[in-house]
Amino acid sequence: MVRAEVALKCRNSSRSRDSEEGAGLRASAAWGGGSVVAAGLRLRVRGAHLPCAAFCCNMELSAARQAILQLLHTVAPADRPALLEWMRTSRDFDEFTHDNNDSMLKSIAEDLRNCLPLETMLSSEHLALQKIQQQPEPTVHVDAFLYDEDSIDSLCEEGKMSRNYCVVCGSYQTAPLGFISHSFSLMELKFIYHHVLPDLSGKLLVDVGSRLGTVLYGGYLYSSALQLYGVELNGDFCQLQEMIIKKYQFTDRIKVLHADICTQDSLLQNADVIIMNNVFEYFLDEAEQARAWECISHNVRKQGSLLVTVPSLEESLSGLQVSIQLSSWVEEVPLNYDVYPEKDINREALEQIHLYKIL
Repeated sequence: MVRAEVALKCRNSSRSRDSEEGAGLRASAAWGGGSVVAAGLRLRVRGAHLPCAAFCCNMELSAARQAILQLLHTVAPADRPALLEWMRTSRDFDEFTHDNNDSMLKSIAEDLRNCLPLETMLSSEHLALQKIQQQPEPTVHVDAFLYDEDSIDSLCEEGKMSRNYCVVCGSYQTAPLGFISHSFSLMELKFIYHHVLPDLSGKLLVDVGSRLGTVLYGGYLYSSALQLYGVELNGDFCQLQEMIIKKYQFTDRIKVLHADICTQDSLLQNADVIIMNNVFEYFLDEAEQARAWECISHNVRKQGSLLVTVPSLEESLSGLQVSIQLSSWVEEVPLNYDVYPEKDINREALEQIHLYKIL
């Protein structure tokens, strides 16, 4: 079992310690050069003399914070609310913050790797472990958020993992192992928040089966969603998510509920975006899957709200005894999978992501 008191003692990386020292880096990185602010704003500024420090590059965090506060004091009071709203929702800072956001997610992944076994499966996930073992070909669980292709290559070189299995023990007849993940990779998170979903300012996003919380952390860093809710049935994973949320100071917008999604009717009814990644197939038997899907189709009826799924709804519902008519419930929205250079992406993984609009 993963206990909160144990998880909190997980080894900290240097990157994660940096994150502890100032989650405000997310904001300050966008303001590294004060001249960007001066050039970009068309606001009434009082006649106060701005300190030259406000326009210096490569400031330390404390100096950058002070410069921002000093600059805000020079803005006409009537314009401050509009300026603060612009700072909160604008995409003008993306080029400054994306690298920092990527680094923060990689730091979170390192923290989680230090708290979990290599296969990222817990002993409390009895059914999921059993279903993976029952796959027609040998399959291993490799969390895509924690281990990218380079990490897997390194683990294989160290003898801690293999991409192949022996067809006849002791022979040279080998075949590729099947890999399965219940988390989005960093690339997939960026694809979802930058290219699949629209601007989420003021919106409520729900991740069904939030597991390690990757969708929530990505939503916090890559979107302006007002609230991000994770609903997770496994208490051990809830504790891990709470640890990360507290450490990286995400508590203002992220909430994790230790609950069965079928008990969250109101949350589903009010959600603007719902994300479901391999959420039921490995964790519930067919009767429980059917019950969960009936609950979701009954409550997710807010016209124009969005549903992001892996795999497609058709694949998830096939073989289940449900009375869900997809044609009267949702409309699939075509996605452009060519937004990244081919060499930089796992095209097959992106094509598993589907977007639906509620009718």
